[in-house]
Amino acid sequence: MQKLTRKLGAIAIAIILPLALIFSHVPAAHAYDAPELLPEKYTNVIDLGRFLTDSEELALDQKLTKFEELTGWKLRVLTQVDRTPGRAVKDFWGLDDRSVMLVADSRGRNLLNFSVGDEVYPLLSRGFWIELQSRYGNQFYVREQGYDQSILSSIDAITTCLEQDGCAVVPGIPQEQWILTLITSIVGGVVFGFAGHPRKEGEIFAWKWALIFTPLWGMLFISFGLGPVLTRTNEWVPIVRNVAGFVGGAVIAYLIPSPKRATPSPEAR
Repeated sequence: MQKLTRKLGAIAIAIILPLALIFSHVPAAHAYDAPELLPEKYTNVIDLGRFLTDSEELALDQKLTKFEELTGWKLRVLTQVDRTPGRAVKDFWGLDDRSVMLVADSRGRNLLNFSVGDEVYPLLSRGFWIELQSRYGNQFYVREQGYDQSILSSIDAITTCLEQDGCAVVPGIPQEQWILTLITSIVGGVVFGFAGHPRKEGEIFAWKWALIFTPLWGMLFISFGLGPVLTRTNEWVPIVRNVAGFVGGAVIAYLIPSPKRATPSPEAR
């Protein structure tokens, strides 16, 4: 009987304890709409999570004010950890269809979330916001660059794209993505070089075979090598490097001797 009682007690603890922990971490209902957390003085940045330094917060507030005066687009930033004003920020900031609110919350797997007005989507599609969130809000970027750089880099991307009337993709190319484009450029060059190996007596370069393999090396070099760079940045350095990688891969592959048909020895003749 005592053993049975102990087992039932252990089962009860195993069930009740997790539930107690879960409900103990549920925020109070008033946190969903808590205007008391809003500052008394109007500002474009509400840094409840203290992710920004005082100088960064002031500079960002001034930048967003000037941006709104020049373009009419309203950008706002809210950071939070365990407290949030919730829906109260909508009235505080007067958010409308020409507004974007960046919410930085360290409790999730991704730091960034965005509340986007309907008039913004024709210029910056949903794919843009997904890429922006995955690039600057992921845990690796936040761990290496910090909360502040994640927020500031995202705001820079948004303002840049709104100033130029929209973007198909997030401006700039991350280092790891550029390395991938460089690799594909080199592989494309290798395919081009091997395809151009002479196959006839006196032939210097087999242009016919190089053209036949155009879909392969062209896809690797142009679509996957240059395409992502040209659509994300105006810098010429990564473009030159990818072109150099393609040329280098082609030269190396061309200089590698290709297996030739064995020629008969003088004795066999």
